[in-house]
Amino acid sequence: MDRISLGNDEFEGRNNAYVLADDAAGELALVDTGIAVDPVRTDLRDGLANRGYETADIDAIVLTHFHADHAGLAGEIQAESGATVYVHEADAPLVAGEEDAVAAVEDRRRELLAEWGVPEDARRALLAFFESAEIEGPPAETTPVEDGDILAVGGHRLETVHAPGHAAGLCCFEIDDGDEAFVGDALLPVYTPNVGGADVRVDRPLEKYVGTLERLVDRDYDRAWPGHRDPIDDPTARAETILEHHRERAATIVEFLADHGPADAWTVSSHLFGDLEGIHILHGPGEAYAHLDHLRHEGIVAFEDGKYRLEREPDATEPIV
Repeated sequence: MDRISLGNDEFEGRNNAYVLADDAAGELALVDTGIAVDPVRTDLRDGLANRGYETADIDAIVLTHFHADHAGLAGEIQAESGATVYVHEADAPLVAGEEDAVAAVEDRRRELLAEWGVPEDARRALLAFFESAEIEGPPAETTPVEDGDILAVGGHRLETVHAPGHAAGLCCFEIDDGDEAFVGDALLPVYTPNVGGADVRVDRPLEKYVGTLERLVDRDYDRAWPGHRDPIDDPTARAETILEHHRERAATIVEFLADHGPADAWTVSSHLFGDLEGIHILHGPGEAYAHLDHLRHEGIVAFEDGKYRLEREPDATEPIV
């Protein structure tokens, strides 16, 4: 698979943009675009030039999800090339920059930061990070897709596999015969994708992400092409490893509540991750919240007066995740 490695100092390491080309038919497509900052623009343009293309040649852009490190340059490229931008219907309003959708995310984020017990100085630091990051490019006109849709782009057949959790509209795209797939941030080779903070729109984020991992195990791809870093040669094993990671994290949280008593998501996050800065001020308590929320729905913890308390000790054989 032809990938261009793109700079990224903030989120999970270097991004990937994948080039799909059918030179005989004159078709060129990208899967994901990278952040809208000059070093990444240069990485992408140089990568295309080394292959004999330029951004104006791009006919289609397939986005795995709305996050700026995957979709940031989509609108800019579309303005140059007229490319069709495909993205799941849940994320399309954000990629298109619809004011109501953007405002709803900001309102929900503020609401959750307060619910999680994030201190005011940390909230101000997070706001300063968002204001200084400047990673969002211009909006794009989008063509929404949903689970099961087939895209014919760049000489390839891509089947849309909705994979929510990290983002409401995150999708994997099975390639041609289905042995391999672009997986965006559903699977990452080094880090575990954040749930809870990465997209505050997702209801019951851990449950949805566990469902995504189980779906990927069932698909049993030979290779996965992630949104960051190197290809994953055994995606099934990687998905199972991440599932086990979340089981262990849930058990750690139960143990913490048993030892220390009721706590808010920020306090649990501090136990799990220590001091946080930048985007992790959102991602850390978001991850803690995703687990606490899941444990609440399982009847293991209760939420009262802004804190989670242990309601019962789970049975040793009980699959809490």
